[in-house]
Amino acid sequence: MMPNDLIDAALDARKHAYAPYSNFQVGAALRDETGRIHAGCNVENAAFPQGVCAEAAALSAMVLAGGLRCVEMAIVGGGDSLITPCGGCRQKLREFATDDMTIHACDETGVLKRTFMLGELLPFAFSPTHLGPSA
Repeated sequence: MMPNDLIDAALDARKHAYAPYSNFQVGAALRDETGRIHAGCNVENAAFPQGVCAEAAALSAMVLAGGLRCVEMAIVGGGDSLITPCGGCRQKLREFATDDMTIHACDETGVLKRTFMLGELLPFAFSPTHLGPSA
């Protein structure tokens, strides 16, 4: 099933990206465990690397709204290459998701290019389960 609602939210978020240095706007939207959608965009900063990735912004929006689990995400970016979360964002996602979370990589028009599982992008990830039952 096409996650059109997530893709549309990511496209809308991308319009608000603040990327004056790279000119590379990214939007991300995730679905939490209750079905709510939370979106974010990248925000660059002149003091590299102090910017915020779109995926991290969407996770922050989810936490602020009381969400605990990310079950699906769509990422929209420009160019011909697949846009996937950076290494840091993959680890951030793993904090709130399992290896079978789906990540949809889309182009700047919202066309779905490929779907990944988080475990494909971050195999053998360090997760809260490594810290014991209270984590």
